[in-house]
Amino acid sequence: MSILDVFCAVDEFWQRFVPEWEQSQLPGARRRRGRPAQLHPSEIMTILIWFHHSHYRTFKAYYLEHVQTHLRREFPTLVSYQRFVELMPTVVVPLLAYLHQHMGDCTGISFVDSTPLEVCHPARISQHRVFARTAKRGKTSIGWFYGFKLHLIVNDRGELLSFCLSPGNVDDRQPVPQLARQARRLFGKLFGDKGYISQALVEQLIGDHRVHLVTRLRKKRRNRLMELSDKLLLRKRAIIESSTDQLKNICQIEHSRHRSSANFLINLLGGLIAYCHLPKKPSLNLGPLALPPAA
Repeated sequence: MSILDVFCAVDEFWQRFVPEWEQSQLPGARRRRGRPAQLHPSEIMTILIWFHHSHYRTFKAYYLEHVQTHLRREFPTLVSYQRFVELMPTVVVPLLAYLHQHMGDCTGISFVDSTPLEVCHPARISQHRVFARTAKRGKTSIGWFYGFKLHLIVNDRGELLSFCLSPGNVDDRQPVPQLARQARRLFGKLFGDKGYISQALVEQLIGDHRVHLVTRLRKKRRNRLMELSDKLLLRKRAIIESSTDQLKNICQIEHSRHRSSANFLINLLGGLIAYCHLPKKPSLNLGPLALPPAA
């Protein structure tokens, strides 16, 4: 997608979203003037999303060297970098709503996994202040980290179905029911790694959503029968790891330079939206006959 395509999609969404958003807001104790900013919210959202399609590693360099230099014709009312940083928190809710609008649809084959989001090096935990009350120590198969966990569900086409954020010390199985509720009409089978082994979770997903959780067996656990198709799809679980790789290395959802929790959330939402707009996502290329029917 070009930056014009992104702006058109965002602005069309904004025209539909803002009347409903204003009706749902509670009246404040004091009347506010509601004076519009020099930069339109659609332009702010477009700049934030397009950053994750660029090759810049820092947003400040992207805004000063690219936006203010090469995108003056596209955004004639650009503001200073400091003013833009002040305007960023005003579009958190629209960014979240826009992301949910661009989620994929369940095909009957889904994959669940989590990935760590480090906010600082473990050696500097005692000096960290920005996320001192929210970030936690966690451990993955690679090692210890300090920050958050991003929990994801994707379909067999690599499209994002659901996501949630948790502290780094939260068990991977805990957010799965919430992820299943947030996804659009989740059905069929959900494949996960050994970190999702739980009979209680299997029964809860079947009872609440009619979703069958499929995981590998632990080495010392009693063997059980498994369909051949489930065994083959478990081998394809790397599709969600490829999705997280694109999120981190292409869409840049992880870095340790955050100075506020609001900017951390905005960076994460912008990266997830940029991933939804990617023309090429990891896919299993399954035909319609290979997918289970909807319940």
